[in-house]
Amino acid sequence: MGSLRVTLCAIAALGTVAVTPAAYAADGADGGVSVSPSSPRPGGDVALLVSGCREKTALAVSAAFAADVRLTVGADGTLVGQSRIRSTLTAGTYDVKVACGDASRTGAVTVVRKETRPSAHPSPVAPVEAGGGGTAHLAVVDAREAGPGTAHTVTGLVLAGVAATAVALRSGRRSREQRGPH
Repeated sequence: MGSLRVTLCAIAALGTVAVTPAAYAADGADGGVSVSPSSPRPGGDVALLVSGCREKTALAVSAAFAADVRLTVGADGTLVGQSRIRSTLTAGTYDVKVACGDASRTGAVTVVRKETRPSAHPSPVAPVEAGGGGTAHLAVVDAREAGPGTAHTVTGLVLAGVAATAVALRSGRRSREQRGPH
């Protein structure tokens, strides 16, 4: 399933869409532009929904987008599309304009400051857990395919002999106890 479908399904499942207040077209036609999430970070993905447009395709343009967005008709008749926020963008509110036939729709997206992550330590501060790496499973597979070797066979025979001797001695002791002293 494509990331656009996953995004749209998630929006539908939530039942509500977090959007910036969308301005409606100047011609008074019903419809607007919704951007979700309404406050993305630079480099983040956004989904666009445009309602009230009778066209089957449209183009959304914003200085915030890495590229213009081609919108297509979704399942419920709204136009949908997806874009990525430019990674070099500074925080602020950016207009989103959609050309929908003869009419236009406008909305906004508010880009928030990119989080800074703490820098990594220059050297490890704890021991590194080392496993078998990518070849550990090969050693297990090889041992299973080879089967028991000579050492396993000898050990098994010795243990079987000890067990047989213990059973024989115990049986002999019981039979003497049952006969009683003579």
